[in-house]
Amino acid sequence: MFKFLSKTILHGRRPIKIESLKCHNPSLSFSTSSDPQSFTVSYLVKTCGLSPESALSASKHVNFETPTQPDSVMAFLKNHGFSKPQIAAIIGKMPRILSCKVEKTLLPKVTFFNSKGISSTDLSKLFVKHPHLLRLSLGRKIIPNFNFLSNLFQSDNVALDVINFQPRIFCSDFDSCILPNCNVLRQNGVPEHNIVKGFRRVPKTFSVTPVVFKDNVEEVKKMGFNPERFSFVVALDVLGSMRKSTWERKFDVYNKCGWSEKEILEAFRRYPWALALSEDKIKAVMDFLVNVMGFQASSVAKYPSLLGLSMEKRIVPRGLFVKDLMSMGLLEKKLGLRILFWISEELFLQRFVYSYKEEEKVSELLKLQALSSVQSQASVKSRAEAGMLDSAYSCQVSEARPEQES
Repeated sequence: MFKFLSKTILHGRRPIKIESLKCHNPSLSFSTSSDPQSFTVSYLVKTCGLSPESALSASKHVNFETPTQPDSVMAFLKNHGFSKPQIAAIIGKMPRILSCKVEKTLLPKVTFFNSKGISSTDLSKLFVKHPHLLRLSLGRKIIPNFNFLSNLFQSDNVALDVINFQPRIFCSDFDSCILPNCNVLRQNGVPEHNIVKGFRRVPKTFSVTPVVFKDNVEEVKKMGFNPERFSFVVALDVLGSMRKSTWERKFDVYNKCGWSEKEILEAFRRYPWALALSEDKIKAVMDFLVNVMGFQASSVAKYPSLLGLSMEKRIVPRGLFVKDLMSMGLLEKKLGLRILFWISEELFLQRFVYSYKEEEKVSELLKLQALSSVQSQASVKSRAEAGMLDSAYSCQVSEARPEQES
């Protein structure tokens, strides 16, 4: 939309004023270079690859009248291996980067990370995910925080792994937050190797303010967690990641599924991630194990790590197969959830399928089961027929995070 400027002209003795005329045809609209925001939006779209909507939003945070400054940033990113989609992603998340001085702000950070062994490819991926790293102070944040992590792990490579896993850890104040929290753990008997392990697996746990962190430590101790075990650090992570109202809702879900408060707390001690699972996941697993498989809710409470397994990849296919085994009289229900779900797939087949000599039943079970690869099935079956089966089996509970759903 545009206007003709009002003009006053003389017509004889009387001045005649020509009023501004408005054009209401959007197709005739245009922006002039005298409008900084219009220029910025146009530059963000044409040069940076942003959509018009994203460019309009980004222009609220950055403004320039000439392409000189943003051109220097664009050239720098291209020369350091950033693709067009990566550059668009970075600018879309943090448009202020276009105002950064290349030699003073951007180049020193890239040089520092390259000197620590991170490749240009990995660095570009890191900055795409967390472009705020490009604006952090190299002297006040990046270097001292990296050195802290490197000293803690006694390895630059491990420090880089932590940065890749949780780059926002660099935004934390190590002197007034991270270091005091580490000392609190040491004072409460948490071994150094578990502090290091915690930083690698759940680094955001250490970013909690010291006052809150101390309260969480005391709360976890009251719940009966042993500071010498890594589950103590995991419990801190779970407790510190949710509000009290969320915590209470999770308790309510387990209550409705048939667990007592005592069973919930015991399950939390055995498997802290049980309280980190979504309410929908808890309901889905409990419904399957109790209503489909026929197990008592109190029995499931004894093996809470089952809830962290993938429904699609593990619980449902193996559970249905186990149900078929029980219906055919080849497996007693009293063997329990631990054996059914925690042993490896091959040992599961050895113990509960191929140890039976009825060839017809074995053939039928092979059609039903969906637990092993074709190669694994053939290997185990050949060993069964040769009488080489070892019926021993083992169970191993992991302290890792819950399995991801596919």
